[in-house]
Parts: sequence; C-alpha cells; structure tokens
Amino acid sequence: MDDSSKIRSILITGCSSGIGLCLANGLRSKGYRVFASARKMDDVLKLKELGFETLLLDLSSSGSVNAAINELYKKTESLYALINNGAYGQVGALEDISRNSLEKQFQANVFGWHELTNLVLPRMRELNVGRIIYISSVLGFVAMPLRGPYVSSKFAIEGLVNTLRLELKNTSIKFSVIQPGPIESKFRKNAFLAFKENVDISNSNYQENYKVMIERLNSDENVQFTLQPEAVLKCAIHALDSKKPKNYYRVTFPTKLFGFLGRILPSSWMDNILSKAGS
Repeated sequence: MDDSSKIRSILITGCSSGIGLCLANGLRSKGYRVFASARKMDDVLKLKELGFETLLLDLSSSGSVNAAINELYKKTESLYALINNGAYGQVGALEDISRNSLEKQFQANVFGWHELTNLVLPRMRELNVGRIIYISSVLGFVAMPLRGPYVSSKFAIEGLVNTLRLELKNTSIKFSVIQPGPIESKFRKNAFLAFKENVDISNSNYQENYKVMIERLNSDENVQFTLQPEAVLKCAIHALDSKKPKNYYRVTFPTKLFGFLGRILPSSWMDNILSKAGS
C-alpha cells in the first residue's frame, strides 16, 4: 500500500484514449500514482503494457463500479483524487431517442459517475482531503440540436457537482468542472457508432439533418478551434495542485465564447446562434 503523505493516488476513468489517456500519462509524469481504468479488458491490457496500475471499470454497471473500488482500496489506503472522465456521446434528435437509449446514456455519463464519487467520498472525508474533477463539456451549459441525450447528461453532471460543492463546503474536499469543447479524440467515432445502433434514420423527420451530421462525424478533419488533450491536462494539473482550484475551467475558444455570449445575450438570440452552430 502507498504512503499517501508521499505519493498521491489518482483514479481516472475512461483512459483507453483521448483525454483520459493523456491525463494518465501527464499526471504519472508529474509524480502521481495513477490508477487508469477502462471498460473493456483489451484496453485495460493495453494500459498495463504502458506500465499503469489498472482497473476494469464499466460505468454502466454498478457491480463493475463497486468491484473496481474494492480492488482499488486493496492497493492503496487513500485516494487523493478522482477524475470522472469516461463517457460517450449519444447523438440524434430527441424525437428519435428511445427511453432505453436515454437510460444507457445516463447510466454511463451520470449514474456511474455519481456512484463512483459516493464510493470514494467516505475515505476522503476521513482524511479531510481530496479533489474530484469532472470532465464536462461546452454542452454542459449550452444546448445544441441533435445532441440532446449527451447535452442532458452533462447538464445533470453539472447540477450534481454544484450541489456537492455546497454540501461539502465545510470540508477540504474540492470539486472542479472542466469544460473542454472540441478536443482531438475518438469522441466523434464513438458517437457515430452509438447513433447507428440506437437511431432509426429511415423513419425520422430529420433525415436531411442526419446526412450533414453523419458526414461531420465521419470526417477526419478537426472541428475548427480543436485543441489537443494536453490543453485539458493543463487545467487538471491546476485543479489538483492549486490551493484554490477553480470551480470551472473552460478550455477551448468555443467554450469561452459561448460562456461569454450566454451572459450578455437574450436567450432568443442564443437559440438562433446555437441552432446554426449545431446544424
């Protein structure tokens, strides 16, 4: 078991690629003891080959979440930080999204994060120290068409973390939300797979919209203002190391822009802008 006074342990979810893998590599190089998790065994084995301590953790499964935490605490007596990152984006018009598809989105993006947080909080409370970071999205505070399931899951996460911050304000446990915006990752590829699995295009009123969306999801070209995941790493390091971490970290230009516009423009104007931006 590690000595938490010397080495700070961090659990990161969704480390198979993209932001999660970047965070795992970057924080390990900063001297943290990183527990890197993924939901597929193939990805866990790849992480082991990279030298990480690993956990098999499927956020959609309560059994998997509990088993992972039990395994974690066999390896370390304490956990300094949890980074809730593992998620996927279900796209499609809300009229085309079944209850089952929406439940699957929330199982992975909301309920798993909530349960995982509740499982690590007791030991953080005992030591009165800890950081919990949520990788949210620009879509955690603005909505765009054809992204309703993902938008609603991120709105829910931000509501949860804001409430936790208030409820634990008399402790030394700090909560931060990172809102990346467009970051180079496999997000669009995975979103397209979820879309094909759960949306019946042939019976949709949005067939023309989907043609444009599918072309964008399958494109190898980066969305304008896309940054590398190291931009998120920089924010995570500040949230972990600073005595006064920020409540919110807005990473990319679109995220900062929409945050600013949302403060100064009437909601009807924002609707027009977001409708065009999301089309």
